[in-house]
Amino acid sequence: MATLTAVKFPTVGGADAALATLSTLQKQELIHVHDAAVVTWQVGKDHPKTRQIRSLAGAGALGGMFWGMLFGLIFFIPIIGAAVGLGLGALAGSLAKVGINEDFINQVKGKITPGTSALFVLTSDAVVDRVADAFRGLQGEIVATNLSREQEDELRKAFSHEEGAVAQS
Repeated sequence: MATLTAVKFPTVGGADAALATLSTLQKQELIHVHDAAVVTWQVGKDHPKTRQIRSLAGAGALGGMFWGMLFGLIFFIPIIGAAVGLGLGALAGSLAKVGINEDFINQVKGKITPGTSALFVLTSDAVVDRVADAFRGLQGEIVATNLSREQEDELRKAFSHEEGAVAQS
C-alpha cells in the first residue's frame, strides 16, 4: 500500500533538506518514492511555489496534474473563485478515496504559511524505524498521512523538537 504524507517545516529550506535525506534513503533501498512535491512559501508572497520532484520518482506515479489539482484545492481556490471551486468538488470526492479528504486539505492549509515549506511524498516499502532515524532533528511536523497510528507516532517522535515527545495534529 502506498502512503501519502505531508510534512511541514518551519523554514523555507526545510523541505529541500528533507528531500535530500529522502533521496539518500531511496538509494539505500529503505523507502520507495513513487512521487513527491515540494511547497515553499517565501515571506511576503501571496501564495506558495510548488514543484513536482521528478528526480526521485522518475516520471511520477501521480503526475503533474494531480499535484496541480491538489495544491489548487489547498492554496488557490479562494483566488480562482467559487465557480471553479464548485467544479472541483467532484475531484475532491475522488481524492478522498486515496486519503485526501477535506480534513487533509484543511490541516495542510492551516499549517503551510509564509516562511514555511512542506514535502508531500507518496511512498511504499519503508523501513519505518530507519526512515525515522534519518529524519531525526529536521524539525518537520507531520501534517497529514495515511500511515498506521503506530507508524505515524514513530515518525512524529523523529520529527519532534524534544527527544521522545510526540506532536499531535
